Order: sequence, then structure tokens, then C-alpha cells
Amino acid sequence: MLLHDTSLIFGRYVRQTLRSRFQILFGILMPLLYLVFFGPLLTGLPLGSEAGSWQVLVPGLLLQLALFGASFTGFSIIIEQSTGVVERMRVTPVSRLALLLGRVLRDSLLFMFQAVLLVGAALVMGLRAPLPGVLIGFGFVGLLTVSLASLSYALAMRVRTPQEFGPVINSLTMPAMLLSGLMLPISLGPRWLDVLSHFTPFRYLVDAVRDAYTGSYATTHMLYGVLVAVGLALVAVTVGTRVFRSAGA
Repeated sequence: MLLHDTSLIFGRYVRQTLRSRFQILFGILMPLLYLVFFGPLLTGLPLGSEAGSWQVLVPGLLLQLALFGASFTGFSIIIEQSTGVVERMRVTPVSRLALLLGRVLRDSLLFMFQAVLLVGAALVMGLRAPLPGVLIGFGFVGLLTVSLASLSYALAMRVRTPQEFGPVINSLTMPAMLLSGLMLPISLGPRWLDVLSHFTPFRYLVDAVRDAYTGSYATTHMLYGVLVAVGLALVAVTVGTRVFRSAGA
């Protein structure tokens, strides 16, 4: 029944997404602008790594896509609460876990599609990366989307208005972006900043994807990245499930 209910919820939100082409295309706009206008500035600069500038920037942009996109998915729950959609779902026998998983799987599919478009544009601009490394990068995008979307929905179930939700998300995502080294390797900064960044889980994901884009798979960065990504996803889905069940969503 869980699989059946999840597929029903997933199908509903996929159809809803397909009817909104702006959501599909404009979600990739910010990372694409970084790619076009910021990427050429890194060409030839010493980035503290043997990887090329595109192999440093593109993995960061992929995770930036998931970070900002998935973190704001909770807005849809707030809208659904105000329009009575959530109230109508409460009276159905559908699994509360399926209500979360169906949404999260739709989000993962959407952002992985946008990630494919981003990598395609990067290849045109000069990115060279092994296919297994690119696929590993997509896997990290999917896991990070599951984690952040689950937490975003959980938070949205606890607040009442977008005015409450937006500032909380902004106050969390901006420090996460700056400390994870999405744009540039954090090792280029001072020692204290490098140490502080290790308390940000996204740092490990960025390092792992950058290794994958250079063809280095059996590394400490990769091990830590996988462990953190899987662990974060498990914790986030557990938290999201408890909130959905207690809220009767």
C-alpha cells in the first residue's frame, strides 16, 4: 500500500510540475548564470587543486541547485494549507509517509533533470569529466534533494505563513553555501574558515563530487561524502515522516 500510495502522490505532483514549464526551466537559471558569467573568471587561476576550473565549479553548482531548490520546496505545502488541499488529504486513507515520499521523489526527479541540463551546458563551455563521475554527481544531487526537501516540508508544516518560512530558510542556506565551498575550494581561505567548514555537512558532498569529476573514486573524500549524504537523507526522511504523521498531513 505504501508503494501504491507513493506512486499516486508522485504522479499527482509530476503532472502538476509538467503543467508549469516555468518551474522546470527557471529553477536552473541561477546556477546557469553562475556557469556562464562566473566560470570563465576561474580559467587559469590557481585553485589549489589539480582539477581544472570547470571540474571545481560545476560540482559546486550542481549541489547549489539542490541546496537552494530543495530548501524552498516547503512553500508549496504552505500554499496547499491555505487553499485547503492539505485538509482534504487528511480525510483520505493514504499513508502519511507516502504524502512525503511522493513529493520528495518528484523534487528529486525535477532537480536531477535540471542537473542534466546544467552539465550539458557545462560540457559545451569546456567541462571534461568521466561519465561515472558525472553519474555519481547526479546521485549526490538526488540524495541532497531528498534530505533538504524532507526537512523543508517538515518546517513548512510547523509554520503558518511564507513570511515565517522564507527568513528561516535564507538564514540557513546562505551560511551553508558560503561554508561548503560551492563556488571555490574552501581550502583557499584561512585556516580557521577551513576548520569551521568541516562542521557543515555540505562540505563533504562538494569534496566528494569534485573528486568524482576528476575520476578519483576510492578517496577519503568520497567515503565521507557518501556516508554524510546517506546519513543526512535517513535522518531527514525520519524527521519529515514524524512531522507529517503528527500533523496529520
